[in-house]
Amino acid sequence: MKLTYRPEIDGLRAIAVSAVILYHAQITIFGYQPFKGGFIGVDIFFVISGYLITSIILKELITTGSFSFKHFYERRIRRILPALLFVMLVSLPFAWMSLLPSSFVDFSKSILYSLGFSSNLYFWSSGQEYGAQSGLLKPFLHTWSLSVEEQFYILFPIILLITFKYFKRYLIHILISGFVISLGLAEWTSRNYPSASFYFLHTRMWELLMGSILAYFEITKGHRSKNKILNLVLPIIGLFLIIFTIIFFKLYFPHPSLHTVPAIIGVGLIIWFSNSNEIVTRLLSTKLFVGIGLISYSLYLWHYPILAFVRITDFTQGSSPNKLLLGIIIVILSTISYYFVERPARNKNNKFKVILSLNIFFITLLIIINLNILFKQGYKNRFDINIQEGSTFNYLTQDGKNCFGNIKICKFNKDKEKKIFLIGDSHFGSISYDLKSRIQNFQFIPITTGGYFHFDEDKIVSVDRYTKKINFKFEKFNKIVKEELSESENNIIILGGSTSLYFYKKRYIDKDISYRPEFVNKDNFKFNSKLLEDVFYSQLKKITKKNYVILIYPIPEIGNKIFKNLRKLKSFKYTYDDYLSVNKEVIEYFDSIKLDNLIKVKPTEVLCDKNNNLCPVIDFKNHSLIFSDPWHPSLKGAEMINDLIIKEIEKIELKSN
Repeated sequence: MKLTYRPEIDGLRAIAVSAVILYHAQITIFGYQPFKGGFIGVDIFFVISGYLITSIILKELITTGSFSFKHFYERRIRRILPALLFVMLVSLPFAWMSLLPSSFVDFSKSILYSLGFSSNLYFWSSGQEYGAQSGLLKPFLHTWSLSVEEQFYILFPIILLITFKYFKRYLIHILISGFVISLGLAEWTSRNYPSASFYFLHTRMWELLMGSILAYFEITKGHRSKNKILNLVLPIIGLFLIIFTIIFFKLYFPHPSLHTVPAIIGVGLIIWFSNSNEIVTRLLSTKLFVGIGLISYSLYLWHYPILAFVRITDFTQGSSPNKLLLGIIIVILSTISYYFVERPARNKNNKFKVILSLNIFFITLLIIINLNILFKQGYKNRFDINIQEGSTFNYLTQDGKNCFGNIKICKFNKDKEKKIFLIGDSHFGSISYDLKSRIQNFQFIPITTGGYFHFDEDKIVSVDRYTKKINFKFEKFNKIVKEELSESENNIIILGGSTSLYFYKKRYIDKDISYRPEFVNKDNFKFNSKLLEDVFYSQLKKITKKNYVILIYPIPEIGNKIFKNLRKLKSFKYTYDDYLSVNKEVIEYFDSIKLDNLIKVKPTEVLCDKNNNLCPVIDFKNHSLIFSDPWHPSLKGAEMINDLIIKEIEKIELKSN
């Protein structure tokens, strides 16, 4: 029993993939990014997948009384693997030419995990925050959603078959219960473990089950809605809910959660009430929408690696013609892969044995190539200098879990009475690994996560560095910090991060890396002295009454140009003036603070040569990059910064003794 083709479903796919691409492209109109909720497009795909997959399985069960796993997974293999493998193979040469060794290793791991249907678990376990600037440079970050769907395809048919055979009368109750439980888990997990909630199947299952519930009612009833008035009105409301969510969804909303529900309801309304007599169905069924929907899978596969590589090479920055060319390239490649890869693979005239054999061959080839990249540590000899291990940085772990971004904080040297707290963002996450190895006489407690800078909870909950709104993850971190420091006396607190990000009232949040040195616009850098006086200074004053505070000045961020000049690293120049252009006001403010027990550390003392107006990118003596990416110090850079920190810790020890 075949499914009836519904062109409006392809139209929904067109909306979903367009929203995702526009979000990832960070399209800005008159300084405003109108697609901040574009990542909701993935949630739309989940509802569609749940609807179609459940329809396929239930119709087969009802008409034949059984279900062929062989035919089901044959269709999935034909649909998913060929285009995915094609994009991976084409991306390899570009990764070779443009990625640093550490990034090349990460690239290979993401491919291997994606081939194992588990890239969502990889990006979660590696601490990658979706939407963070670092994620924009990971070519296969978007495969997390494919892994979620693939995990659903593996588990759901088995569960549905068992339920249909033994608990048929309770099938809809089980589907609805699963929907409610998963939505509840999503709401709770997004507020307590946001990264896990974003990447895991159990918090996305409700979106897939939304489609399953619609499919169940359609199949058991034999039709969808027959109410003419509702059929005319509700698809319009559904489209409005989708567009409204895409445009007005806030970055600081927990997601997936109850905030995601309006868009999911909108998709459900269109699927259930759409008909040929109303305007939304006619719009979504036009050639433009259907055409985009047909190539939506290829568009989704191609757009992210292409956007990542052009960011790495700085291809489109400041060039509208290049951006237009990029969009054309994405569409052309997607069209080619649809007609010459997707369609032939799905054509039943082409024997499945041949398709499967080709898939196995290319999977094996990709595994061999990427395992070799891992074994060779990213082929460090590709460059005009011998880049050693110090060019990467490692996140600190304990008991197999990342300390970075984990609200279950790590504590090392627990037998020691005195403590050293490291509180800050990913800059501090990058120095924590080396710092921990050098701290012997203190308990070491790193409390670090992306974009985090601690403020006094009683006055202002820590805010998202872009939106200046409450971030639920930061709220949890603030509570932890408050608890840890409430009774702290005679301990050392290391405080800092990418501080220039947090002390300005206004900055562009819509442009890629707009606050970096090469894109500085002074009109967007209004120094927020009130925030500093009322919140930051009062916090420092309170902490330093009972503890020593080591305040770290802003760490240099070299910007994307390092990737643009990847094969000419020796000629790359990052100047001290570049550093001052972003950080001057913060430096002057930090210089003005006079408090007992406050020690100041300036990373530029070891990372920059002020006399020659240069902050070197390479330590030629040790054959290492000092920066691991545009924003973070490498392990070598961390060692240099930590040399300064350790000296101050030793002075405090002598003073205390």
